[in-house]
Parts: sequence; C-alpha cells; structure tokens
Amino acid sequence: MGMFGLLIDETMCTGCRGCQIACKQWNGRGAMKTKNTGSYTNPPSLNANTWLMIDFKEVEVDGELKWSFLNRRCMHCEHPACVSACPVGALKKHDDGPVLWNEDRCIGCRYCMVACPFDVPTFTWDAGLAEGTKIRKCNLCIDRISNGLEPACVKACPSGALHFGERNEMIAIAQERLATHPQKYYKDQGIYGLNQAGGTTVLYISHVPFEEMGLPKLGDEAAGHVSETIMKSTPFVAVGWASILAGVWWVMRRRNEMMSKSGSRE
Repeated sequence: MGMFGLLIDETMCTGCRGCQIACKQWNGRGAMKTKNTGSYTNPPSLNANTWLMIDFKEVEVDGELKWSFLNRRCMHCEHPACVSACPVGALKKHDDGPVLWNEDRCIGCRYCMVACPFDVPTFTWDAGLAEGTKIRKCNLCIDRISNGLEPACVKACPSGALHFGERNEMIAIAQERLATHPQKYYKDQGIYGLNQAGGTTVLYISHVPFEEMGLPKLGDEAAGHVSETIMKSTPFVAVGWASILAGVWWVMRRRNEMMSKSGSRE
C-alpha cells in the first residue's frame, strides 16, 4: 500500500467526541481535571494525554451561524517541520505516512513544539526532568494500521466523518464530494492539507472557512524548510531554553502546592 491518508469531512461531524474517547482508550491515555471555560471544547487544548480533540466553535457564514467541530490532531505532514527541527533525530517520517517519535531518543528540548505550524506536539509537564520528560502526540495508530486495521478514531466514528485509506484515494473521494455537492461545502476552498505546508496526511473538507475552524493559513512551501534554516544557526538554543522553562514551571508548581497546604491548615 502507498502513503496513507485520513480524510475528515467536517460536514458530517456531529461533535460526539467518539473519536476523542477511542483515541484515549486505545493508547491508554488517562483523563485530566479541567475547568469550565464557557466552551464545549474539553480539554481546552491538546496535551500529553489527549492526542486528538474536538474543538467546538460557532462560525458565522454569510450571515448564518453554523457549528464547527474541528478534529484537531497531528497532521502527519509530508515534510514535517518537527522532524527537521529535532536535534537528536527523535522524530521520523515513515514512508507510509505517520510521523512517529522515539521516546528513548527524545531529550525533551521541545524544539518540535516551536517548529510545528499546527501547534501539535505536547510535553509531559507533570513528569518533571528527573523522571524523563518527553514529547507526546498522535501516532496515527501505527500499531493498528501496520496490522491492516484502521485508526481507532476512524473505527469509532458513528457518522462516517472520518475515512482512512491511500492518500490518493482520500483526495479522490474529497474531490468527488466537492464536485457533486458543492452546496454543502464552503465556496471554492477545496481540500485542506492537499498542498498546505507541502502537503499533509490528514485532509479536511468543510462547510465553514478553514481559518475560522482554527486551521492555520499556510502556503505550499514545506514548513520544514524554515526550521532547517533555524537549526543550522541555533542548534542548541532550544535545549537551554527548555531547561529554564521546566525549572520555572517546577518552582511555580511547588509554590502552589505549599500555598494549598498552608490554606488547608487554616
């Protein structure tokens, strides 16, 4: 089989979060404590235990209010900036599509977080440096697709909004839908991920503008080209900065714990 592709038809998504839960279950990711922020989006962003999330937004299109349920996750770029930015080769683009990370190689520098144009890689903040902080993100269910199974999120989707197969096949399906039912989709914006940032494994078609959904407006140039240029001139800056940030975070967390204990005594 050639390079994989994952097509997400946002017009068919109901915001049920079945994919979000299936991802957590299959990958053994735990829940996290959150607060009500006035939005249906929960958790508020991707994190070390949430590799896929549904981002709820109300979008006005031609004077009409519409719901947008963005399936936010790693895009598995064809020319990933995270791979070119990693100073130790902990991230790798596989020929069949997935961008994977090697936990044993990762040094927790977080330079991939800075390089990613989709703001995807997340950090295990709670682990602390002594326990070995690492990067986490969607791996496109490599253990499933390597054995002929579709990703857990696709398997769980009850509305058929997610489709998985060869990338060229996914593009053909998207093009057919856009041509057959143009009234369902937003004007002539086409397929997101077809060329953005050099092309991505994850593709979208939608009834609302991609930028309004939360997808960044990007050109066709691979984002990795920019990060490669930066890495040549500043190869170790990220490591030092990462250590500083981790230290500041630990101090703040420790201070909050002490304040909490003090308050409970009172």
